[in-house]
Parts: sequence; C-alpha cells; structure tokens
Amino acid sequence: MVILWLLMALLMLSFVLLPLVRRRRGMIEQVHPDHPDAADPADYGFLRQEELDVRLPGPDQDLLDALELVQRTQDYRAAAQLLAGTETAGELRWQRVQALGGAAALELEQRPGGVHETPGGQWLRVWRAERPEDAGAAVVHAEFLVQRAWRASVAGTEDFRLLLEEAREVCGQAAGQAPADPVPHIIELAVARGLGVSRDEFERLWLNVLDRAPHHMGAHLAALLYWCEKWHGSREQAYAFAEAAAARAPRGSLLAALPLFAVFEHLPEVNLVLSLYRSEVVAKAVQGARHAAHEAGSADPALPHVRHLLVFFLVRAERWAEAMQELIHVDGHVGALPWTLAADPAAEFAVYRALAVAGYEANGGSPATLAG
Repeated sequence: MVILWLLMALLMLSFVLLPLVRRRRGMIEQVHPDHPDAADPADYGFLRQEELDVRLPGPDQDLLDALELVQRTQDYRAAAQLLAGTETAGELRWQRVQALGGAAALELEQRPGGVHETPGGQWLRVWRAERPEDAGAAVVHAEFLVQRAWRASVAGTEDFRLLLEEAREVCGQAAGQAPADPVPHIIELAVARGLGVSRDEFERLWLNVLDRAPHHMGAHLAALLYWCEKWHGSREQAYAFAEAAAARAPRGSLLAALPLFAVFEHLPEVNLVLSLYRSEVVAKAVQGARHAAHEAGSADPALPHVRHLLVFFLVRAERWAEAMQELIHVDGHVGALPWTLAADPAAEFAVYRALAVAGYEANGGSPATLAG
C-alpha cells in the first residue's frame, strides 16, 4: 500500500478536495472528481468540506448560540450566563472557557484596533471591567492571555513571557474567586509549560488540579504536554504519565485513551510507513482508546477529542471500517487534534475522511453496510 500513502502525501500537500479516489479490487487510485467510481463521502451523509465547523471538536449548540450573540452584539452577558450555568468540575466548563477565550483572542488578532476602530474582543474587556468579581470573566481572561501568547508571540520571547506572567496572575484571581473550580489550575498548567517551570513546581500545580478533579481528561491532556520530549520531559516520562493515568481511571473514564495522545505527541514529523501504525505500541494505544470511547457516555464532552485522534490512527493503519465507525460520530466538527495543527483543519480532516471512504469501499463496504 505504498502507493496509497504516496497519494495521501500528495493530497495533504495540495489540499485536494474529496472525490479524487476510487476503489478498485482492494486498491485506491486517483481519479477525476466526475469519475463514476469516485468515492463520495456525501453518500454517507457526511458534510461538505466547507460546511465543517472548525471551532469545536463536537456539538455544543448552547455555546455556539451564546458566542454568536456575544460576537454580534459585543455584549458579554450571554457568555456570563452560559458559564454561570455550567457545572464547575466537568469537562464542559473547560471546553467552553477555551472556546470563549480563543474567540476573543482570534477577534483581537483579526481586528487589532486603531484610531477609528474598536479592537476585537472588546466584550471580554467590558466583562472584566464591569464584573471584576465574576470568576467566569477572570478564567476566560486567563485563557485569552494564554492563547494570545501562543498566537501572537514566539515562545521564549519577552512578549511571550509577559503575556504568560499576566495569565498566571489572572489564574490566581480566578482560583480565589472560585476555589472549587479546576479550570484556572488547568490553564496554569499551560502557563507553566510555556514558562518552563521546574518539575517540582509543576508537580505542585498538578496536585492543585488533582485535588479538585482527579479524573479530568482536559487536565491530563494539558499536563501530558509538559512531560513530552519536545517540552520538559521525555518519551518515557510522557508514556509513564499517560499509562499511570489510564491504569487508575475509573470505569467509563476517557483517561484510558491518554496513551494514544502520548503516542501521537511523539510521532516522527514525517512518517508514512504503514508498519509504524500497526506496531504493538500503537495498536495497544488504539485498543485502549477505542475501549474507552465505547465505555464513555455519549454525552461526555471530551469524547470527540478521542474519536478524532482515533480517525487519524485508524486511517494510517488502513483499518478502514473502524475509521468509518468513528467518522459517523464526529463528522461535522473538526476543532480537535490532529486537524487543528494544520493550516486548514477542514481540508486536513477531509483528506483522511476521503481515504477512509475509499478504503472502506475498496474492501466491499458501502453506505448500506455501515452501521451507526
């Protein structure tokens, strides 16, 4: 299947659209989009590439409604109300804070302001000014500063450090206003990674999270990055952290999928070798993640993160039918790893989806045989 992965590399480089592959006697070939045998994801009810939502990993209509109102009116009250009604200790609050802080950061990036223009994200500044004691405003502000640091600055520069230092201060304010809320402490993990704090200091911060939300998937994902080889740890330390979390995970927890994220963070930058994705290490991590996804409740806000990463690994391993099973659960939203690492997340996702459809059909699959 070397030809398949050469094709995939070409597709990924050029962001060619979907129906460029067809099935034929177990093989996948490049064809013209109008070819009668072209694999068409629309046959499975999948959305067109331009319809994919890059903002979120999965559906959250309440968040999208609040965000649309806030951005249209620049009135923060819908966001304040949404967070006030969101459970403190759950995954959903973390994801909504990320989305709101990220939206404000993106607004400011797109509209930095000037003599005759109000800067983007003004609603967040007004929220903080009018409700200084609102823990929701503080925690969104902290996330905004972290995302500003990563978006607008180069790691290690003075501007980067200043933004993260300010974020750390705001995290402290948010934690003081809502002592039981783990989200300020989770955000501080990203701050600590960027600032390169010592391992002892990071462990202290991690204990603050565990005291409040010991099985929080988002928190573990944030902590895992610190222990990765490209940051302040090693492959062995990252694997050990992920495997320990998976081992102590309660039934129904997505923490059993954490080793797959550790594997992903240590993949070679360029590797299309099929054997890597069928290796024992990868196969074991995929099995754990699939089991965790099966055991988790369908409403778990972190579940789409796991399913999106499974799509990536299953397609790379040419496990087409299993990849299709994951795609029917996540299609429509692509705001998750690994797609968000690409310049065009929707295009990246669409390439893998097209390959999954073509591979599935090349091995006898069809819309009629795909069970939901």
